[in-house]
Amino acid sequence: MAEIFDSQARELEKAAEALELAAAHLHHSAAHFRNREVPRATAHAMATRGFILGAERILDEWAMLHATKASL
Repeated sequence: MAEIFDSQARELEKAAEALELAAAHLHHSAAHFRNREVPRATAHAMATRGFILGAERILDEWAMLHATKASL
């Protein structure tokens, strides 16, 4: 049973790391836009979206698992 909790904790930490990377890419994107470096800014913005999607996938899988355990 402890392994389940550890596994879930690791997955949530992965989601947190992905969101932290997303935030970092947003900061880089903003800096590039200020410097009128549109291609670089756009590349970082797209990387941001990729990290967010990865975090959402982890959270979606976790939510679906919990939905199977839910009862009314």
